[in-house]
Amino acid sequence: MTIHIHNSLTGQKELLRPIREGEVRMYLCGDTVYDFCHIGHARSKVAFDVVRRYLAHRGYRVIFVRNITDIDDKIIRRAAELGEPIDTFTARYIAAMHEDYDRLNILRPDHEPRATEHVAGMIALAETLIEKGHAYVAGNGDVMYSVSSFANYGQLSGKRLADLRAGSRVEVEESKRDPLDFVLWKRAKPGEPSWPSPWGEGRPGWHIECSVMSAEILGTHFDIHAGGMDLKFPHHENEIAQSCAATGDHFANLWMHNGFVNVDDEKMSKSLGNFFTIRDVLASGHVRHAEVLRYFLIGSQYRGPINYSLAQIEQADAALGRLYTALRGLEAPPVAAAAGAVVAASAPSNNGANDSAAWQAFHAAMDDDFNTPEAVAVLQSLASEINRARDAGDVPRATALAQELRAIGAVLGVLALPAEEWFRASKTAATAQSDGWDDARIEAAIAERKAARAGKDFKRSDQIRDELAAAGIVLEDKPGGITVWRRS
Repeated sequence: MTIHIHNSLTGQKELLRPIREGEVRMYLCGDTVYDFCHIGHARSKVAFDVVRRYLAHRGYRVIFVRNITDIDDKIIRRAAELGEPIDTFTARYIAAMHEDYDRLNILRPDHEPRATEHVAGMIALAETLIEKGHAYVAGNGDVMYSVSSFANYGQLSGKRLADLRAGSRVEVEESKRDPLDFVLWKRAKPGEPSWPSPWGEGRPGWHIECSVMSAEILGTHFDIHAGGMDLKFPHHENEIAQSCAATGDHFANLWMHNGFVNVDDEKMSKSLGNFFTIRDVLASGHVRHAEVLRYFLIGSQYRGPINYSLAQIEQADAALGRLYTALRGLEAPPVAAAAGAVVAASAPSNNGANDSAAWQAFHAAMDDDFNTPEAVAVLQSLASEINRARDAGDVPRATALAQELRAIGAVLGVLALPAEEWFRASKTAATAQSDGWDDARIEAAIAERKAARAGKDFKRSDQIRDELAAAGIVLEDKPGGITVWRRS
């Protein structure tokens, strides 16, 4: 088995060589919980959820850590504006985050540390860096990291200190020895939450959080560190500097970064008015089910940019619909894991359980830096094979291929619904409810139509079909007197 991963640190694809045989330790930078998660968050979390699922599928014991930043300037400011205690404020947005990610079938991490739970470790790391000459207490009481003390600063981002200094702004307060130095510990301001430290009451800076949480759970040398491209500099660069300077260890072997989300070919930002939360998208009426958004996100290779638009969402809906059409009537409903379930460290693998052409193509795509567009193409090819087998009357072959389609889809976190549930999902549940056509009313109308046909009242039967069609409900009469329905 040869899984190759693009390492942002070297700019090359490298063979995955776990530090501990059979085990992959992976850290993903999580969210700062001061607002609802947006589709940029979804892109990152779905991308690395797929990586995690695939590594487990290939037989690795994956230890997956995704942190929560629950103390930050934005959190303090927003909580103050609302007159809400910070712990209550962050708890609300953490719950919302879990709800959004559960809907996207993003598995819960094995460990989800919060910054406020690891403050002691952050103080200890700052002390170590001061002792080793990599940090100092500034005139304003903050503890600063001395960037010039770390010879390899810029190795991840490819930036040079001289170039960075040339483009930096002069600090209003002459508290830094170098304009590029960054804060490890902030002296407390009146009214802010704080913790006691050797330098007085204060709170941690942002960059130090991930260095401490990753080391305390995964150790000072682990396999994969992941996050969005926007975190590459300065956040991840600063993590490397402070972690390696303090421990002398390698920190992370492989660095993975997902690309940006554009909206209608423009960078997503609040200032441009094209900023969408996951909740915005799922409530918009344009998405039949949250799985459409997930399918759209895995349709692009994780490292490249992805363009969100209504046309792209419609294409994802149609493509996913083709897969569910192939599955329809060929199997029992899938057994879904509980929402937000954590993958057990000893999760069983079906690696090598099937050496069919489809599995081989899927593995070849995913082994090559998790090439999900090629993997999705395998799903579509399987769906075509299923349809050909069904048309030829070879139901056993169609059924076996359907099981294969489900199994490969599960590795990507899609095709998690019973086929009939997919077809009954409305793109706009609000419209269905306002029209009064909920599932119970539809089933009652179908039962009435069946009775009308049995009594040869074809006029009433046709009238019911027309009423349903006008409400966007399509009926399909199957052999044996069975009628199935879907929302158009």
